[in-house]
Amino acid sequence: MQQRITYYERQRIEFYLRHKQSVRNIGRLLRRDHSIVSREIIRNKSDYFPYSADIAQKAANRKAKHTNTRKLDKDKPLYRYVVAKLKEEWSPKVIAGRLKKHPPRKLKGSYISHEQIYEYIYNDGRDECFNRLHHYLSNAQPHRQPRYQRKHKTKETIPDRVSIHTRPEAISQRSEYGHWESDTVCFGRKRQAVSVQLERKSRYVAISKLDNHGAQETIDAIIGQVETLSPRMWQSITFDNGTEGAKHTKLRDDYSIDTYHCDPYKSWQKGGVENVNGLIRRYLPKRAEIDKIPVGYIYSVQDKLNNKPRAILDYLTPKEIMEQIQSGALNS
Repeated sequence: MQQRITYYERQRIEFYLRHKQSVRNIGRLLRRDHSIVSREIIRNKSDYFPYSADIAQKAANRKAKHTNTRKLDKDKPLYRYVVAKLKEEWSPKVIAGRLKKHPPRKLKGSYISHEQIYEYIYNDGRDECFNRLHHYLSNAQPHRQPRYQRKHKTKETIPDRVSIHTRPEAISQRSEYGHWESDTVCFGRKRQAVSVQLERKSRYVAISKLDNHGAQETIDAIIGQVETLSPRMWQSITFDNGTEGAKHTKLRDDYSIDTYHCDPYKSWQKGGVENVNGLIRRYLPKRAEIDKIPVGYIYSVQDKLNNKPRAILDYLTPKEIMEQIQSGALNS
């Protein structure tokens, strides 16, 4: 049986129609038969207004009698739990996973899918958008939107650069701890930045405040992070091709840390730290004046990220994993 069209799909249909896509092409993009897309548009479009996802969803709700039947409307303890965790900036996937794997005593036996949470946030017909729960999501978007292509970075030359393609398979497979990705997040027009490192397997994040994103200050920040953890936790670091990583050989020579570099224009090859950068932007927007932000606040951002449960960690937190490694409970 064909699954009903969702509100997210209706938003995408509206977006593609505005960009002059054909019905057949929209069907391919949605992986739906074009006849289903065509019927959806005909039902909810008139001579007086273009197709609208909001109007179409409200009509679908009325026909299906879905109004006020959402799980979070009926289960108030579950509602309070979900909203509290959204306000702690947990994603719907993490909330659903943590509830399933490690439920609090009062909610044992309760469950909800991440898609149900998203549907409640965006509320199918948006008649309860006064909750403004979308503000607690990492992107804070009022609508679920298709992703846009990112711009390429400028190619840089790095001395003694070792290609990511020579990196051992154990690093790529995340089969052992101690392998990191590094990047720099820049702000404003004063070359202010933070240096970010992500341990690939535990997803533990280290953030350092920089006065500028030059090579010397960047390497000093990384060395500061290296010296806070056990040496066995630093076996390799993967960089992109920015000049802030030009002094990477100091890590090889002084700390026996292998260094690797992504291919030009392929920062997705260290996608873990790229994803973390997006989360950091939530707390430190592009126009932030880093020189006026206390170091303590930078540490609080780091703690927030390291105390969020992760689906990939069986809904434990990166900090919990790192503590187990440091105590010897997990092999590094």
